[in-house]
Amino acid sequence: MATLIYLLPIALFLGAMGLASFLWALRSGQYDDLDGAAERVLLDEALFLTNRADILDGDQCERGGKA
Repeated sequence: MATLIYLLPIALFLGAMGLASFLWALRSGQYDDLDGAAERVLLDEALFLTNRADILDGDQCERGGKA
């Protein structure tokens, strides 16, 4: 029974730390785009650096389709 005196405040402190971490992650936008990170792993980095239309125009220029 005496151990509850120590364990109860520790458990409450750890629970408060977990709740504070969750609220911080929620406010910083960690949960705004849940699918984007999974899709960005599969795509080329060039797609994110330039506009997709610019990349398509660049491919046509290399093939001689558009000057």
